[in-house]
Amino acid sequence: MLNLRSGHSSLQLVPEHGGAIFDWRFAHKPVLYAVKGLGCFPLIPYANRIANGKFKWRGFSCQVPLNFGDHPHSIHGIGWQRPWKVEGSGTDTARLTLAHDGLGGWPFRFTAEQYFELTPDSLRIELRMTNRHTEPAPAGLGLHPYFRRPAGARLRFNAQTVWLNDPTALPIGQAPVPDQLNPTNSLDVNSVRLDNCFSGWDGVAHVDFGTTRLTIEASDAFRHVQVYTPEGEDFFCVEPVTHRPDAINTANAMTSLPAGETLSGSVTFRMTETATT
Repeated sequence: MLNLRSGHSSLQLVPEHGGAIFDWRFAHKPVLYAVKGLGCFPLIPYANRIANGKFKWRGFSCQVPLNFGDHPHSIHGIGWQRPWKVEGSGTDTARLTLAHDGLGGWPFRFTAEQYFELTPDSLRIELRMTNRHTEPAPAGLGLHPYFRRPAGARLRFNAQTVWLNDPTALPIGQAPVPDQLNPTNSLDVNSVRLDNCFSGWDGVAHVDFGTTRLTIEASDAFRHVQVYTPEGEDFFCVEPVTHRPDAINTANAMTSLPAGETLSGSVTFRMTETATT
């Protein structure tokens, strides 16, 4: 593991295990919940699902591996299933890179970078993906944190629409956010069941854990947020992403990145102490 520290906060990275975060602690208390050794991992070169692993790009039919057990769709890109290289690290910063040759899992060459900056009360992650293909290629970014899910935890953010899903969590339609799913006035993450993408997000979300509050601040690249609150689990997810699930199969829904160009964005997670409830 690669260990960072700043004041009473610490961060453990596992570069060879998907360039992921294993643990982040604020005031010596864990914020993330590690699932199979991953507390937060990068979504590169796409976020969430591609239907049946199939898509067409610039007239060519593509099939990518179904990479999540018996799930019928490809999911979360390939970055989380590749070892990343440590390019540099200090007491409170680290830079990881990934070079993909266009073989095995994704037919387009790219390089990617994660930059981590830890402070006593925040964690900033910058993601970058550069198209090394000879032509424009699809590109997407995201982060997939697993947060601990204590009783009474509440989530609040503003979004314009929500994507409704079929039984395999593929979007089948877009609708105004219904009252029972509206996070504007906060949702109890233990009482709703979601695996939905919210669009028109303003880039800010708040999670109240009782004695602490997490604020998520995403740059303009991330105007969608996937919320996952699985039944019977001790975690939930709030995932800033650049596009909705299966966007690659909808015209103009996913970034077409010119050769040599870079898609980038950053997310800051900030913790504050609150009054005891």
